[in-house]
Amino acid sequence: MQSIIDRFIPTSALRKLGPQDSPRVTNMELFFDLVYVFSIIQLSHFLLAHESWLGALEAVTLFAAVWWAWNYTAWATNWLNPDHASGRTLMAVLMGCALLMAVAMPEAYGSRAGLFVGAYVTMAVIRAGYMALVFRGQRMGQNYAQLCAWSAISGLFWVAGAVLPEQRVWLWIVAVLLDYAAPYHGFWLPRFGATPMQSWPLRGLHLLERNQQVFIIALGESVLLLGGLLVEHPLQVDVLVAAGLGFMLILSLWWIYFVHLSEAGEHGFAHSSDHTKLARAGLAYAHGVMVCGAIVVAVAIEMIVAHPLESVHAPVALIATAGPAIFLAGSALFHRTMAQKLPFSYLAAVLGLAVWGGLCLMLHLNGLWLGAGVLAVMLALASFAHGKADA
Repeated sequence: MQSIIDRFIPTSALRKLGPQDSPRVTNMELFFDLVYVFSIIQLSHFLLAHESWLGALEAVTLFAAVWWAWNYTAWATNWLNPDHASGRTLMAVLMGCALLMAVAMPEAYGSRAGLFVGAYVTMAVIRAGYMALVFRGQRMGQNYAQLCAWSAISGLFWVAGAVLPEQRVWLWIVAVLLDYAAPYHGFWLPRFGATPMQSWPLRGLHLLERNQQVFIIALGESVLLLGGLLVEHPLQVDVLVAAGLGFMLILSLWWIYFVHLSEAGEHGFAHSSDHTKLARAGLAYAHGVMVCGAIVVAVAIEMIVAHPLESVHAPVALIATAGPAIFLAGSALFHRTMAQKLPFSYLAAVLGLAVWGGLCLMLHLNGLWLGAGVLAVMLALASFAHGKADA
């Protein structure tokens, strides 16, 4: 058995880095991300097809699983060399699991629940088990073994949800809470205790770059949906105006993220000795919220462009304002983690979005007015943030 492990999971698959080196992002990592282009499309389509509170809750649960699968893989490649034959094989297996999750997503709460759960749990256990073995004899091996145990425990709730359709969404929410709570409890296990944060020697700039890349993918979903709508609809004035508002909204998210937030992230990692703590709050959690917001923005753009002159209804107003608000909530958490400051301008923008959405409903304004108001809030914030950065 030991010879088999040495052959297929050699310790040489780990990256060879000096004390000051930062891992480079490999082509295999970018190739792996291609699956998430499809996953994000599936998530946005799921939300479009389930415009209700239960549908939103189901969509958030699916997103939480998709994000956590990507996030843990990105962390693993901080130590694992994806260009090594063994590492490349693992990435290919994980990519296949992620693809099956995306394929199952439209019917994840129906006939394909088993496929979604099987792919997610398999991905989690294989990844953590591989990392525990490749780090054998080191403290990180024990860390990943405890992570694997937590993945197996949450997996019981994922499987139970697949077997019990009437309780599915609630069991899956419990599974998500276990997955997300595990790092904050140090993957504590009886007899073994918790894994100290300092025992995860992370290189934060590599992980920051990976999160920036997946955020670009999330924005790309908005571009794909917008382009698809323009191909399908007659290019009338109202449609073109709505498309212009949507495009500018995408640009405002990009501007806030890359002009204002990226510098704070790079500065935070460059001047901190505890990259693991910063990455846990600022990347694993805050970036998940930001990516979720970008996906909801894509759905909002499709709704407005499809019916620009119709009076807005509650689901449209809620989604159109919630998307940017979710993004800004994640941005505020990221900035608070990296710069130790809470940007109140973000909170004011969230309040402005909520007020505008309520006004649009009360005054029976159409989609163009809704989109224009949301865009005005985001452009004002982007200009304010840019002005502060220049100052």
